Amino acid sequence: MAAEHVTLPDVHVMYVESTTGTAGAAKAFETLEAPFPTLKGRKFYGTLQPPAGLYRACVAIEPGDDVAAFGFPTWTIPGGKYARAKLVDWEKNLPEIGRTFERMSAESDRDASRPSIEFYRSQREMVLFLPVK
Repeated sequence: MAAEHVTLPDVHVMYVESTTGTAGAAKAFETLEAPFPTLKGRKFYGTLQPPAGLYRACVAIEPGDDVAAFGFPTWTIPGGKYARAKLVDWEKNLPEIGRTFERMSAESDRDASRPSIEFYRSQREMVLFLPVK
């Protein structure tokens, strides 16, 4: 089944970069989440930029955020056209993240100038976005 294509807006975020690619994703998210009194209502993303595999744990900047007080660098996840696929029970199926991106890459004309995006919709559901031309 081919992935659905959607157009995403730019997303302004604060982030923590993993020095070990996806292997350091959990630690990057722990660091990113630590200063927030609650995660409720926050939008979290993971991005992976080829070819080096630079991974960033990201949280969308909300109105009223004192970005300087958090002390994290800021960045904009680039919008544009993406292939989209959902992954249910992602915490129990971590290997499926890479496999799903590989499948979408085989089905679409990947745009390597933009990162792949993991959107953590909930504890149960993740939405994967692969940049396409």
